[in-house]
Amino acid sequence: MEDQRAPDLEIARVAARQHGAISTRQLRTAGLSKAAISGRQRRGRLHCLHRGLYAVGHIAPSNERRWMAAVLALGGEDELGSGAVLSHRSAAALWGLLPPEEGRVDISLPSRNGRGKRKGIRVHRPSSLEPAETTQRFGIPATSPSRTLADLRSVVSGRELRRATRQANFFGLPIGPEVASDGTRSELERRFLWLCGRHHLLTPVVNMRIGSMTVDFCWVEQKLVVETDGYRAHRGRTAFEDDRARDLRLRVLGYDVLHFSYRQVFEEPEQVVELLRATLLPPAGAT
Repeated sequence: MEDQRAPDLEIARVAARQHGAISTRQLRTAGLSKAAISGRQRRGRLHCLHRGLYAVGHIAPSNERRWMAAVLALGGEDELGSGAVLSHRSAAALWGLLPPEEGRVDISLPSRNGRGKRKGIRVHRPSSLEPAETTQRFGIPATSPSRTLADLRSVVSGRELRRATRQANFFGLPIGPEVASDGTRSELERRFLWLCGRHHLLTPVVNMRIGSMTVDFCWVEQKLVVETDGYRAHRGRTAFEDDRARDLRLRVLGYDVLHFSYRQVFEEPEQVVELLRATLLPPAGAT
């Protein structure tokens, strides 16, 4: 009898910390076979939320379970290293900055090698998402308050952004001084923009749309684009190929493209500034 109860005890433990959601991998780890999982579905003990993701015991609505299930469906705790986190409007609701909404859940996945589309989930693939910009709230992996507010700039009205910022201030959340004003979306972008100001370089447009693409920084008249590349968002063969294809499209449109890594911006700023100056200034004798 004790051996038969062991899977149920483990399933209950995992589901309790995940707001009632559990993945197929976790069910198998707890000791259930594929047939046993199917049997529990038929008996109403497991309810499918996403492919490979279940609610344990009941299907009563819960925002926390819906958010956690979306994170798990794209990797999250079930696939260590994937980096899937709740973000944008969904993270704002988790932090209490905006009211929860029905519809798709926002998930940021900083690796292009992650899982594909899932029904009920809106996937964001940011150009940079550093570890310091992610955390957990109520056990749910999510973007930090400051990163959440930065992401909201592109998906909500100015009125909603101000409301969310006021709520963050009311709750005493760490949001940083630049979130509501400079348009950056990460610590790396903020540092790069600070470098430009510190060394009196021309101020770029931040997170500018060029066709279907959003580039980190753009000097429009000089036709120069700079991408600041966090390691987690740009590792792997697929990410490498995607970046090269993106650069080619920008060059076809007449833009020069420079890439700077997290290490270069923070540890080698002099070289970064020197290359920017050489690229932005016209050649000697040019009119």
